[in-house]
Amino acid sequence: MVTVISGILMLGVLVFIHELGHFCVAKLAGVKVLKFSLGFGPRLVSKSWGETEYLICLIPLGGYVQMLGEGASDDETELSEAEQQRSFANKSLPRRMAIVAAGPVMNLVLPLLLLPIAYMVGVNIPTFLDEAACVGYVMDDSDAKQSGFLVGDCIVAVNGVAVSTWTETDKALIPNVGSDLQMTVQRSDKTLTLSVPAENGSLEGLQSLGLLPNQEAVIGALSPDKPAEAAGLLQGDRILRINSTRIDSWYQLHTAIQQLAGEEAQIEVERDGGSKTITVAPKYDDDNEMWLVGISPLQRYEMKRYGFVAATKIGFERTYELVELTLVFLKKMVSGHVPANNIGGPIMVMQIAGQAVQTGVSTILTVLSFLSIQLGILNLLPIPVLDGGHLFFNFVELLWRKPLSLRAREVLQQVGLTLLLMLMVLAFYNDIVRIFL
Repeated sequence: MVTVISGILMLGVLVFIHELGHFCVAKLAGVKVLKFSLGFGPRLVSKSWGETEYLICLIPLGGYVQMLGEGASDDETELSEAEQQRSFANKSLPRRMAIVAAGPVMNLVLPLLLLPIAYMVGVNIPTFLDEAACVGYVMDDSDAKQSGFLVGDCIVAVNGVAVSTWTETDKALIPNVGSDLQMTVQRSDKTLTLSVPAENGSLEGLQSLGLLPNQEAVIGALSPDKPAEAAGLLQGDRILRINSTRIDSWYQLHTAIQQLAGEEAQIEVERDGGSKTITVAPKYDDDNEMWLVGISPLQRYEMKRYGFVAATKIGFERTYELVELTLVFLKKMVSGHVPANNIGGPIMVMQIAGQAVQTGVSTILTVLSFLSIQLGILNLLPIPVLDGGHLFFNFVELLWRKPLSLRAREVLQQVGLTLLLMLMVLAFYNDIVRIFL
């Protein structure tokens, strides 16, 4: 329930900001606004204030601002002279374009306000992101494995661009999505170049290529009513050995536990400067289809807070990065380098929102910023029925010195609506597949 409510509230904020952009610029342009609605369908709450009716409707998947003369045709009921002066259709082309563009622009501007606040409040950043991009584990059957990466390799350049941390390396991957990657790595005292083929998941960072950072074998949390807790393992225990197998990394634990197949094992841990041996028998988990003892690793974070100037600078830089990432994603998806199953819908938004509210204010602001950019760019796509489609019609009018015919607009809007519905169906399908499959 928290996840659903959080998702609706976050989506509501983004829709409100979007529609507020249309509303404010319409007012400044002298256009009469008839309705300002959050949501679609049957109204839940409505109140008239001045010349505008404000509504909250049942389906929280969008909203709209209805203006006088919007979409008007030549054969519609004639307006009075006073109404004609306040009609959207009778405003100059630049004013109409400004009104249409204001919604997406507000969504793109919002992160410039939210992200600096998040950085001033403080953000928890995994410590490995600021460390050298040294490989702690290479996933089986991954692009990295096939390219010859080994544990201990440290990435020092991507396609000729020098990198020194995990963050820098992830950023360097973005513009190279869909291209072969030439990864320069330091292996002991040797410098090697490893090639990763173009068909890879580098848009999502090194981890999607199958490269994971060093993860020490320290217990960060224990699941209740699981073998580890019952046996007496504690948070902070460093696992040294399982039976005769030495454990140097958390990634070794999965294989070691599966090999036990439910048999009791002697787990040696370091605790309070000494060592202790505890007997644990894994329990089979039907949902995950594997043997588990009920432990998760210690994740080390660093809380970073910034002053106003530094927070503003970093917030603006992060906004630019998110816009760039979204544009690259769209470009690569259209070209076929990013599979369509990466598209998420409202269910994914609610899941992300639910996780964010359980983390903290800065995470909520960061997620809101990310989603706001997605919404802004999506609405600028030249698809009829979206703001970008209306702007496309306006550009055609600007070039041809006359608007498209009503029939042409109706046909294009039907095509656009069909494309949008197909996209929504795909997004919902992907959401459902992620949950149940």
